[in-house]
Amino acid sequence: MTPQHTCIPRDVQLQAAMFRLGKMEDEIQSGYEILRKYQKTVTIFGSARTDPNSAYYHAAKETAERLAKLGYAIVSGGGHGIMGAANEGANKAVQEGARAAGGESIAFNIRLPHEQEVNKYATEVFEFQHFAPRKIVMTMFANAYIYFPGGFGTLDELAEILTLIQTEKANRAPVILFDTAFWSDLDAFFRNHMLAEGAIVEKDLDIYTITDSVDEIIELVQANKTYC
Repeated sequence: MTPQHTCIPRDVQLQAAMFRLGKMEDEIQSGYEILRKYQKTVTIFGSARTDPNSAYYHAAKETAERLAKLGYAIVSGGGHGIMGAANEGANKAVQEGARAAGGESIAFNIRLPHEQEVNKYATEVFEFQHFAPRKIVMTMFANAYIYFPGGFGTLDELAEILTLIQTEKANRAPVILFDTAFWSDLDAFFRNHMLAEGAIVEKDLDIYTITDSVDEIIELVQANKTYC
């Protein structure tokens, strides 16, 4: 039996889209009201599935803790794994007095049907219903973008930031990829295929830095004065 499909009129689709757009605008404004309180922010990305006992988790936690103690509000997607590590490190710094310098543990969570509950380490939380405004807010005012190993979501967020900086639609800030072993194949693809085919130019490869050192991450973040 052939399934029956209902055709939705285009004007109805437009009305629904405009309604969602209004909701997204409200979400962006709410996120902005949180971020405007902090002079310096760093956004940390990575897999929600990273084991708390892994080296990646501990590196993300250390990075967030050290940056929070230097006065950076740490922003994550609010879930577990690397996101939880970032909020845990920042939370520890806040408990030790980092808030006076500007440190904070912020989570911008996304409401999903079956997953993504907020981790327990965030000290300031906002829950989004839509991905688009969440991505805008997570990159709003960021002094740096730090990417730990992750899956499709992390890759999507990385590609967007690389594109925005490449096309000068976002202010240039450090894009830091942690763990050479994890990111080297992607870097090789950029160089051996995209660059070789002329899809990108040499200077585009300077947008990001790959490192195995938390110390280098801290140095790169501190060297950037994008926002005041």
